Amino acid sequence: MSGHNKWSKIKNKKAVTDAQKSAIFGKMARLIAVESKKANGDVSSPGLRTAIEKARAVNMPKDNIERAVAKGTSADTAELESVTYETYGPGGIAIIIDALTDSRNRTAAEIKHLLSKNGYELASPGSALWAFESTAEGYEPKTIVSISEEDGERLTKLIEILEEQEDVQDIYTNAE
Repeated sequence: MSGHNKWSKIKNKKAVTDAQKSAIFGKMARLIAVESKKANGDVSSPGLRTAIEKARAVNMPKDNIERAVAKGTSADTAELESVTYETYGPGGIAIIIDALTDSRNRTAAEIKHLLSKNGYELASPGSALWAFESTAEGYEPKTIVSISEEDGERLTKLIEILEEQEDVQDIYTNAE
């Protein structure tokens, strides 16, 4: 009768949801730390305020937010920089990948590896960005491309794989 108790099932579900929360909170903490460094810890700064609002939207605890702000202003913080990668996905969909990293070369190699494992490659700068318009929230597609159901499934799989990479912050597509 092993494996039949209620706590065992709850524990396994909790482990999965906790892992997902941890990944999201980690990304939010990095974003807050970068914005905090730019704003020198000034919480009323528009960039930092927006990052904090994003963190609150995903129910990030107040203590974690405060730690991330403090981490961004400390002297021993690694220099994180924002990097944008471009590629084309299934069905010719333009994809923009925003990342925060302390090592451009490492992150570029990891993104290239993830894309090549799935049959895609990194595009040159500006080759996919034309299909998007930069806004305060990120990128909005100028044109929407409709794709087949099969391409939609492959795109979903590719996005899930890219989001598992810890440096990736946001992914934008012009898919319908």
